[in-house]
Amino acid sequence: MNGFILIGPPGPFEIIIIVIILLLLFGGKKIPELMRGLGQGMKEFKKATKEEDPPKKENDNSKSIESDKSK
Repeated sequence: MNGFILIGPPGPFEIIIIVIILLLLFGGKKIPELMRGLGQGMKEFKKATKEEDPPKKENDNSKSIESDKSK
């Protein structure tokens, strides 16, 4: 049981380290471009999920067929 490490949410120190590593990997100019692309992708995803297909109407022919049978 001593080998298990409990991992919780990252604290402020860990977030600072992650930001520094990202700056070193991508540079200061590339990060805004990456975030802009991520934001546009999220917008498109939300837009696609909000656009619902119009509800399908049942065939009106079924009503006319039933009325023809009753004659």
